[in-house]
Amino acid sequence: MKKIQMVDLKGQYEGIKEQVNTSFQQVIENAAFINGPEVQQFQKELEEYLDVKNVIPCANGTDALQIAMMGLGLKPGDEVITADFTFAATVEVIALLQLTPVLVDVEADSFNIDPEAIKKAITPKTKAIVPVHLFGQAANMDVIMEIAEEHHLFVIEDNAQAIGGNYHSKNGKTYKTGTLGHIGATSFFPSKNLGCYGDGGAIFTNDDDLAHTMRGIVNHGMYERYHHDVVGVNSRLDSLQAAVLRAKLPKLDFYNKTRRKSADTYSKAFQGEEGVITPLRMGDADTHVYHQYTLKIQNGKRDALAKHLQEQGIPFGIYYPIPLHKQKAYADSRYNEADFPITNQLVQEVLSLPMHTELEDEQIDFISKTIIEFLKG
Repeated sequence: MKKIQMVDLKGQYEGIKEQVNTSFQQVIENAAFINGPEVQQFQKELEEYLDVKNVIPCANGTDALQIAMMGLGLKPGDEVITADFTFAATVEVIALLQLTPVLVDVEADSFNIDPEAIKKAITPKTKAIVPVHLFGQAANMDVIMEIAEEHHLFVIEDNAQAIGGNYHSKNGKTYKTGTLGHIGATSFFPSKNLGCYGDGGAIFTNDDDLAHTMRGIVNHGMYERYHHDVVGVNSRLDSLQAAVLRAKLPKLDFYNKTRRKSADTYSKAFQGEEGVITPLRMGDADTHVYHQYTLKIQNGKRDALAKHLQEQGIPFGIYYPIPLHKQKAYADSRYNEADFPITNQLVQEVLSLPMHTELEDEQIDFISKTIIEFLKG
């Protein structure tokens, strides 16, 4: 059995090596490193894949969220509701723009933001909701959009972990995650389901006016060289990263299918095992892209299991060990511990196992048996 890795980017590279190397060489020879043909082509190809009118590439996923909020014209003091159980980038940009983050609890089964908690958190100052499609599965966008429409709020989907996933709306239509809200934002960090070989990100919207505004923001607020019409930032996807993404995008559905197969193999192995709760997939198979395969380890055994896995050379992740409302940077007297029962429980139970496109059944068998034997021990 080959060495188990949390993410095997080198193995994935072998399948696209020739195309990536050729594209890199072309970019270097053309010296079009910023906003070159590779970036422009990738933008068009991603628009077609997502069936969205506008994709705006940018430098990273955190920038994508910040630019989305800038594009919506949110002002200091405006409240933005998001999940307490997620990576800090989501709340980071809210604070950077001097907006007011409002953290709410998540659902125990999906790990995603709880629509009922959103409803309770809305005030006259609320201007936007940022649902995070955590671990590869969409939040309940039908209900979230209904809430947003009722209260005249913007919705920015944090799609960094769920690109390629489908959302089957109750209106009978199927959408790609990130395209249901007013704006979608994603990251192309190397470990993502669609990742480059450095930093990268993108914003998507079907609103042409919003797209125009954000295209200026990503490039110093310029639509015409040296004419700064809006306050902007410097956030552009470079051509080398676009070349990698162009090689991977046609394979994204296959990559996600492979992840689903591995997830099914894991879940079958853990079926019926006491104290292990496998990820719940909401709806059809194509709704989850398993950026992470995250177990809940009950009975207070998570940390001991993590130590055992480390001793056995099995990589794992704990996403996330500390709720955002308990982080020093985002602590606020407004928060009441009683409002976060699910998040406070999840941070003590979650354990993510290796998940990537090169994962082999033999490795999954070894990982699952190691966990089961330890918990029974």
